[in-house]
Amino acid sequence: MIDISLVEYMREQLNLVSTEFMRYEYDKIDWSLRMVGLVGARGVGKSTLVLQHIKMSENQKALYVSADNSYFSQHTLVEVASDFVKEGGTHFYIDEIHKYPSWSTELKVIYDGHPSLHVVFTGSSILDLLRGQADLSRRVVMYQMQGLSFREYLQMFHGIRLPRYDLEDIINNRVDDSLLPHPLPLFRQYLRSGYYPFSKEGAFLTRIEQVVMQTLESDIPQFASMTVSTGRKLRKLMGIIAQSAPFKPDYSSIANALTVSRNVVPDYLLYMERAGMIGQLRDETGGIRSLGKVEKVFMDNSNLMYALANDNTNIGNVRETFFYNQTRVTQDVIASKVSDFVIGEHTFEVGGKGKGGAQIENVPNGHIVKDDIEYGFGRTIPLWTFGLLY
Repeated sequence: MIDISLVEYMREQLNLVSTEFMRYEYDKIDWSLRMVGLVGARGVGKSTLVLQHIKMSENQKALYVSADNSYFSQHTLVEVASDFVKEGGTHFYIDEIHKYPSWSTELKVIYDGHPSLHVVFTGSSILDLLRGQADLSRRVVMYQMQGLSFREYLQMFHGIRLPRYDLEDIINNRVDDSLLPHPLPLFRQYLRSGYYPFSKEGAFLTRIEQVVMQTLESDIPQFASMTVSTGRKLRKLMGIIAQSAPFKPDYSSIANALTVSRNVVPDYLLYMERAGMIGQLRDETGGIRSLGKVEKVFMDNSNLMYALANDNTNIGNVRETFFYNQTRVTQDVIASKVSDFVIGEHTFEVGGKGKGGAQIENVPNGHIVKDDIEYGFGRTIPLWTFGLLY
């Protein structure tokens, strides 16, 4: 029999959730699959999305639990799933699964032992590194979720609805500027505090500092079996990156600053990237979806930059970070040998209103992406429009 405390917890969480605004990822997920994993950084809205789906699926007999609930210190997910199925349960939703030590093994047991049960779980993006563990790769379909795009921010915070544009529309300046006559003031707000949905709840800086601390000192160390001292080194590394990003990584210098072996630095950075703390721009040998050489290390998003670097935040770095953060969701973005970024056959140079085009003058399909302009013309594209890709 399902413990009443689990049912009460689910009801409390459902009562807190509205279905008025749905994230971009909702319609991309095939909710009919037997096992779905939704991963992403802390605070991007994974739990809310799952609860919204439960609310909108009234024909399900669902159970929503959090894997870090104290209940699971004495009970297992397998036990709960078994009891739930016996009571006619059809859909089992597990939040924060990276907090559960044997998550992959138990999900495999649940999947194989209960063919009629649909399972959806959420967790940190670091799960993606080891998703083949316990042979889950043949059973689960993983979806990656990012924070709010500028388009989503406009709808969620200001009730302004804009359509989603593909890259070709943006490159060719086909954005309907009449829908948002003066985007720049709102764009400035977004860069500082619009990426995380929780910023609408207030105390933004405190919340974002908690996200960073919990990710670096708890989530990653716990998942990767690191020591507490290693978690502190990750926090120190985050501080180094916040002051310098974007920068070309010098693994030896970073290792010296952290007093660790040079060989572990790439692993640290990869964990931080997967957990949504940083972004790594790779060269043409791989792109973000593979293992190309890392050319630049960015903060993951501009909100983190402003929160952690404070007055040391460089606007040029913010612009590049925003461009990379927004385009990587739908595109394979790699480093350019002559400019800033390459997407497919297109090269992009990112800068302010006065940015010239000399650097890409002789580059086929070269584009100048300018901040501080409302509308585009010719090869010049407003930076803010890249926030309409998802």
